[in-house]
Amino acid sequence: MYDVLLIGGPAGVGKSSVGWEISALLKAREVAHCFIEGDIMDQIHPAPPGDPHRSQITERNIAAVWANYAAVGQTRLIYTNTVSILEAPMIVRAMGGRGTRVMCVLLTASEDIVRQRLAEREIGSELDWHIERSALMARRLDAQAPEGTIRILTDGMTVTQVAQDICAKWL
Repeated sequence: MYDVLLIGGPAGVGKSSVGWEISALLKAREVAHCFIEGDIMDQIHPAPPGDPHRSQITERNIAAVWANYAAVGQTRLIYTNTVSILEAPMIVRAMGGRGTRVMCVLLTASEDIVRQRLAEREIGSELDWHIERSALMARRLDAQAPEGTIRILTDGMTVTQVAQDICAKWL
């Protein structure tokens, strides 16, 4: 039986930071787990032929990484990515598709907070693009989140508070 925590949300809501903090909390409790930052699973340009949305290469990469984790006995995965909650079936398939319990968490934040966080983080030339894409993805995720998705507004919360809240619901 595998236990998967999918943390999704638009840019600037704290997915990666919360994923790392959950990992730290679990490590402190001696809870076996692994963490995949999903943004690295599809960083290829141009997209592979026949895979314009990079979903096939993402699935292959998750399968390869998970196979390594599973080979050393891991059964618990934390996975963060903007659309991870929409890709639960693909992620479960990549993990072998058997006996997997999935919890989906959608992190949200107000537009002003997202803009502020992205302005602090984005030091290159794509700040405006990230702000626009974050707003677009926030609307998409809100509309398409699977039933049972836990929604957490991160405004005014520390990363540790969000991570503790998620751990209390997941474990």
